[in-house]
Amino acid sequence: MGASVEEILTSHKTRRPIVTGVLNVTPDSFSDGGRFYDPAAAVAQALRMVAEGADVIDVGAESTRPGSARVSASEQIRRLEPVLPEVAKAGVRVSIDTTRAEVAAFALDAGAEIINDVSAGRDDPQLLALAASRAKALVLMHMLGEPKTMQVEPRYDDVVGEVREFLADRLAAAEKAGAERRRCIVDPGIGFGKMLVHNLALLANVEELAGLGVPVMVGPSRKRFIGEISGEDNPDRRAGGSIAACLAAYGAGASIFRVHDVAEVVQALAVARAIWQARTRRAGRGDLPAGGAGG
Repeated sequence: MGASVEEILTSHKTRRPIVTGVLNVTPDSFSDGGRFYDPAAAVAQALRMVAEGADVIDVGAESTRPGSARVSASEQIRRLEPVLPEVAKAGVRVSIDTTRAEVAAFALDAGAEIINDVSAGRDDPQLLALAASRAKALVLMHMLGEPKTMQVEPRYDDVVGEVREFLADRLAAAEKAGAERRRCIVDPGIGFGKMLVHNLALLANVEELAGLGVPVMVGPSRKRFIGEISGEDNPDRRAGGSIAACLAAYGAGASIFRVHDVAEVVQALAVARAIWQARTRRAGRGDLPAGGAGG
């Protein structure tokens, strides 16, 4: 079953890494578009990721890759109907990746327990009210513009500060709509309106976002910036870079990781947590050199 929702929402305090497996029931997502568009293939993939150690399966029916077009709520629901209820019935913890309240309501009725909104409630303000009324966990992500235009020369004066300010504002909006802050999660939106330098700055400075007092989720998996650094053009061959980004973010304070390569990331984070725990135990004995007891 993996982590409970309460364990997910307190992961920033316990440092328990939470791994969320990506399941796109779309024909056009950047990495696996079309591969799991068939409902049977999608359900099988969800169960495979759970067997590999995923705590959550994040199901989405609208691609948010750069340049993608919008998909209506009715079409999203049509794509989800044969998949999401089957995944939830199998005892898997499910999150719904959507910006539309209508789609989120369908998913919650079908067994989803988390809403993952890449627009952070800006696309459909009713989504915040829905999360509040159902007392469900809510992921608020930063994105510059919208998927169709977000990668057209994105600019920041201070990307970390600006993303932190945005997320603080969206947390306030969620609370104003009635959502409890303790049920919220923030995501800096790696690759969503960011160039290489922006993605690296955010991953290197996750602790500033963790200062908001809620769990930080990161989704660097197979993203273009890994290819820009490594020279690997094929997203399917970016597992190593994905792991590196997750480990760096974990060390900086992130606790939830949205990934495609579940087994590899689960193993890497288990080792990283064991090392962190060993360091913490030694620090507790007071036998680390000054300045050497960081978490």
